[in-house]
Amino acid sequence: MNLNQITIPSLDVEKAVVFYKILGLQLIVDALPRYVRFACPEGESTFSIHKVDALPKEQLIAIYFENDNLEKKVEELQDKGITFISEIEDKPWLWSEAHLQDLDGNHIVLYNAGENRKNPPWRI
Repeated sequence: MNLNQITIPSLDVEKAVVFYKILGLQLIVDALPRYVRFACPEGESTFSIHKVDALPKEQLIAIYFENDNLEKKVEELQDKGITFISEIEDKPWLWSEAHLQDLDGNHIVLYNAGENRKNPPWRI
């Protein structure tokens, strides 16, 4: 199997488009105001957003976007006005992560894991 896409909810898809374009995603399907889909700058997976009248009460989703030069990416986004809820941290699972939220409060993690993404020392 191959992961095709992730779809998240949004109260305002048009505003969400602006945010995710700033992150570097490329808009490939425009069915505003109800739905959009983006291509990720690397790989084959896509990311979509659909309009909802109300957001889920609990946020159970964390969206991870990998970047080979995490420090540069975080700095570029901060220069464009993106606010992070945590600076880059080295995690015990051997990933470096910076956390932020989109305009609907969806949790986003920008990270770099290198070889440890699929092959950590404790892999079975």
